[in-house]
Amino acid sequence: MKISASMYSLASAVKKEGWSVVDFIRYANSINLDGVELLDFYWKNRNNKDQEMKEALEALAHHNLQVSAYDVTNNFVKTSREERSAEAAKVIDGIYTAKRLGTDIVRVFCGDLHGDLTYEDGQGWIVEGLRECAKVAEKEEVYLAIENHGLLAGKSKQVKEIIRMVDSPYVKSTFDTGNFLLVHESPKEAYDYLKDEIIHVHFKDFRKKDPNDAVKGFRSTEGVEVIGVVPGDGEVDLNYIVNGLKTNGYNGWLSIEYEGFDDAKEANKEAVQRLKYLLDRG
Repeated sequence: MKISASMYSLASAVKKEGWSVVDFIRYANSINLDGVELLDFYWKNRNNKDQEMKEALEALAHHNLQVSAYDVTNNFVKTSREERSAEAAKVIDGIYTAKRLGTDIVRVFCGDLHGDLTYEDGQGWIVEGLRECAKVAEKEEVYLAIENHGLLAGKSKQVKEIIRMVDSPYVKSTFDTGNFLLVHESPKEAYDYLKDEIIHVHFKDFRKKDPNDAVKGFRSTEGVEVIGVVPGDGEVDLNYIVNGLKTNGYNGWLSIEYEGFDDAKEANKEAVQRLKYLLDRG
């Protein structure tokens, strides 16, 4: 297994220091990563990203780094067909961008709840959108990896259900180790349920918010507030998941996604060391 970090894992540094994608790649090299996970919203000019992509590819080659995945921030839960088609277009653009960046994984979302909509209301739109995108993904041999994120496909059962309904060998799971806590599902049980669908992993951890914490964390579906921490300092049994991936023959990427309030550069550096330790054990 190879280790990468998501650019989103450095969100505070990106914002504070005005990092470009190339700046992030340089940082990734400095902490001895194997690769980087890039996101659609970090291009300075999203409508014309060719020059930035050229510079990113040059930096990747210079530092001998790979792109582990390319992330698209789509939302298929839109009431009009026109809006849903626009979201599918985002994913399809992501497929072609991923190919140019040398990765065969596009992280996708399902969508967000709004108004009085429920998961059941949105499920059909999600499946419809993913089926449309899967046609291109199959042709280009790029995987669409659904992240368990938020209230739509936040639970392992929902992720697997959508994967089965779309029914494409190129629609799989981005297994986010931490996000299951936000929907009150055990990450260990979620892993056991989804292990055969995993094509990409987000290495993340949360802890419950302490009454003395001055920061605002993430609120779960039951109103419990959690704080992002360096993997290993929270509630996720990462050793169980890493060992499970080894046993199941997973040979893909483990991508760090830190969402806490400490110095992101130091937190990610520590996360790399911890993940290497887990991989080297047994």
